[in-house]
Amino acid sequence: MSALRTPGTEGNAVDESTQRLSKRGLRVVIPRRVRIWGVLVLALTVLLGVQALLPEFRFLPKIGGEMSDGAVLAVFFAALLCEYIDSSLGMGYGTTLTPLLLLCGFEPLLIVPAVLFSEFCTGLSAALLHHRDGNVNFLKDVRARKTAILLSALSVVGAVAAASIALSIPKVWLKSIIAIIILSVGFVILMTIRRQLKFRSGHIVALGAMAAFNKGLSGGGYGPLVTGGQVVSGMSAKHAVAVTSLAESVTCLAGLAAYLLMHGSIAWGMALPLTLGAMMSVPMATLTIRRLPERAVRASIGFATCTLGVLMVIKLIW
Repeated sequence: MSALRTPGTEGNAVDESTQRLSKRGLRVVIPRRVRIWGVLVLALTVLLGVQALLPEFRFLPKIGGEMSDGAVLAVFFAALLCEYIDSSLGMGYGTTLTPLLLLCGFEPLLIVPAVLFSEFCTGLSAALLHHRDGNVNFLKDVRARKTAILLSALSVVGAVAAASIALSIPKVWLKSIIAIIILSVGFVILMTIRRQLKFRSGHIVALGAMAAFNKGLSGGGYGPLVTGGQVVSGMSAKHAVAVTSLAESVTCLAGLAAYLLMHGSIAWGMALPLTLGAMMSVPMATLTIRRLPERAVRASIGFATCTLGVLMVIKLIW
């Protein structure tokens, strides 16, 4: 009888066999997931590209609504790249994708619900794959599970609080505070890369509440605060990325529900290519996290957090 495999066991077996082949001087075997992912991305790119160049010969369903086929292809690739960064580091999808789409001329009321829908789908998928790949075990790791539940609950409370007092706080002051905190968190992560910090749930509560409040008020800054805050509070960097994916999916679901209650519809022409591109990146992002050493993941989170904090400061100044 074959032994039961825990999440990540299959990947570890592949890694060990690959190392043995490398030592013997034989050809390194590319993991099956990478091959399948490469074929799917290439096939979708070719099909969307041909459709954009030859619109008179339509062989794909019209998923972009009123958008041109060229715009659908661009949105697909933008979502794929931004979500790969987000699922790998726990931050960056909405922070980078929303301004990019605004610069391309899309209306905010089209972008926001589409991004929320795609981020809900990809966040949930990323959390499941992080669990499957062994980056975290939500069933056995009580700390990771409780942190995810706590951050998800704070997300709902923060969104309600932000909606109720949004008019009484100048947004420029709130964004300035958030930018300074994000920078500070990034610097602390980089300064303590070689140290194992003691887990402190109180830090997660404070940063999670602020991140959720900021998400409800300004729509951004959630990932850097939550992911970086968990690392500073003593959580494993790989666990922090997985927990953030799950918590942010709940945040986006709450935001999407609020939007539907107020506006009643989603621009599916924007949401479908965004979701398709973002979902395509998730399998490779969780595989990347599994292969990287813990210190490398932690350093990447620190640098990314500092970069986003600097960009927020520059945006406020200019």
